[in-house]
Amino acid sequence: MRALTYHGKHDVRVDTVPDPEIVNPRDAIIRITSTAICGSDLHLYDGVIPAVLNGDILGHEFMGEVVDVGSKSTLKKGQRVVVPFTISCGGCFHCKAQQYSACDNANPVEKQDMSEELYGQAMGGLFGYSHLTGGFPGGQAEYVRVPYSDVGPIVVPDHLEDDKVLFLSDILPTGWMAADNADIEDGDTVAVWGCGPVGLFAIQSALKMGAHRVIAIDHYPNRLALAKKLGAEILDYKQTDISEALREMTGGLGPDAVIDAVGMESHGFSPDTQTHLFNIADTVKQKVGIGADRGGALREAIFACRKGGRVSLPGVYGGFLDKFPLGALMEKGLQVKSGQTHVQRYLKELLGLIETGDLDTEFMISHRLPLEQAPVGYKNFKDNQNDWTKVVLKPEV
Repeated sequence: MRALTYHGKHDVRVDTVPDPEIVNPRDAIIRITSTAICGSDLHLYDGVIPAVLNGDILGHEFMGEVVDVGSKSTLKKGQRVVVPFTISCGGCFHCKAQQYSACDNANPVEKQDMSEELYGQAMGGLFGYSHLTGGFPGGQAEYVRVPYSDVGPIVVPDHLEDDKVLFLSDILPTGWMAADNADIEDGDTVAVWGCGPVGLFAIQSALKMGAHRVIAIDHYPNRLALAKKLGAEILDYKQTDISEALREMTGGLGPDAVIDAVGMESHGFSPDTQTHLFNIADTVKQKVGIGADRGGALREAIFACRKGGRVSLPGVYGGFLDKFPLGALMEKGLQVKSGQTHVQRYLKELLGLIETGDLDTEFMISHRLPLEQAPVGYKNFKDNQNDWTKVVLKPEV
């Protein structure tokens, strides 16, 4: 089959690789009909996530048709399914608590030492996202093997086209969980850093959950325009002192909740000299070695949040962050919730909202490409983020 494979920093190629096979009774094989490039994929593309090896198949946002099943799979051949990017066994302590991304069994035992050493405990399993998360082949391919297929995939009705449901695989539930983790109450003001796909879905979700105001922060005109269309007030961080603007917009209090949808490769530069120097130091450290995160957006969000407020952290961080404002976090009494998305927890609810038209997903898509042009998609998704808001790849085109 054809699949997108990693060959080093900024080097991804569509190669011919062996077809996947059933190796466990709970497996299923999916023929991919749609797959997408995620902002998290760019962390691999940029070489800032460790344990990505040459030849690894990338991609964790995908859906397709079931073409083969193991004897213990609950899926049937011919069904259309969306597959969560999180691989979850369904039976461990965390899965039973609906903390699906923290599954204890999905990440193979022989690969758990890497993330256990880095994070204190082993990570769960993820598709196409380094050997820290199991080294599972991803879905930017013609076919993919889905472990624990009796737990993960959701069957979608034939009357819903791929473009309406594809993002159930990751960014829609990630944006929804970001808003959920912000514990939004009626009348709240919520500030969202980053108007990429997750940030835009977080904005849409926060408004759906009852936020009175959502303030979106970015610098790309098209992304800010999409945020405004969703109902957000917008701030361009290159034109505005964000901290000062948020104080003025909230009567001096600050937002009730803040959402960092940027993560480890933050590019923002705050106007004040101290934070500006912190951001420069972050960038230098990340350039010279894996394990250093850039945290400009997170620092700014913590400083901006009102006392007693909430910090939601869907943006991906993979290593260590210097100059973390722990004092501000503690002295202001802020609550923090973070983590990879517990996708399966939200799937039925979100599928229902898509069916009723209460959630729009198609507005996000800017480009559709055949799988063979995936390297072009990656380059433009990184370099032309104003125009390339979301890329969907079609293996059959």
